[in-house]
Amino acid sequence: MEQININATVRKTTGNSPARGMRRDGHMPAVLYGPNTEPILLSVNIKELEQILKKGNIGSIIFNLVIQNGKKITKPAMIKELQSHPVSGSYLHVDFYEIDMKRKINVMIPVVAKGKAKGVELGGLLQVVRRELEVFCLPGDIPHAIEIDITDLDIGEAIHIEELKLGDNIEFAADPNVTVVTVLSPKMEAVEAEEEEAAEEAEEGEEGEAEESDESE
Repeated sequence: MEQININATVRKTTGNSPARGMRRDGHMPAVLYGPNTEPILLSVNIKELEQILKKGNIGSIIFNLVIQNGKKITKPAMIKELQSHPVSGSYLHVDFYEIDMKRKINVMIPVVAKGKAKGVELGGLLQVVRRELEVFCLPGDIPHAIEIDITDLDIGEAIHIEELKLGDNIEFAADPNVTVVTVLSPKMEAVEAEEEEAAEEAEEGEEGEAEESDESE
């Protein structure tokens, strides 16, 4: 996988007030840490990070953190946590985790269904059971996505992890028998809808009984 450069500057300040001032200037607080790395307080350009995150899955992008602190140093890292404002959605803080390019890591990769299933053409419903799958591989081997050709998938058929091939250097972390995508029959879809409706009615009934019990007390 391609490593993407992002510039960062070592910061000396902490706290809410300096962080707000930083964001007004188009930057936001960040931190870099890892198993063999002392935490380094950083700031990064918000727009630069936004543009990078538009290009791929946030959990699998490998960054080259170009850190300016008198002299320039570069650290390979991935995003461990990205905090955003609950209303505006604007980024507030980002945690970078330093990685070793020679050691395998676990990452979540999005599942992408390609084509139109034969069973869907016959009236079935495509169900993507797992929209992400965890893989174990070297950082340089991280796939952008797990693409699954569903063209020949008929009603009642499914594709499991054991049927997916990503290369000799990439392992799946989940059980090989786990279903990733399937095509449900219209009848099965109706049964599931009825079961969901019945479960919701049962929950509402239990809540009503609980309220009556509280009132009687």
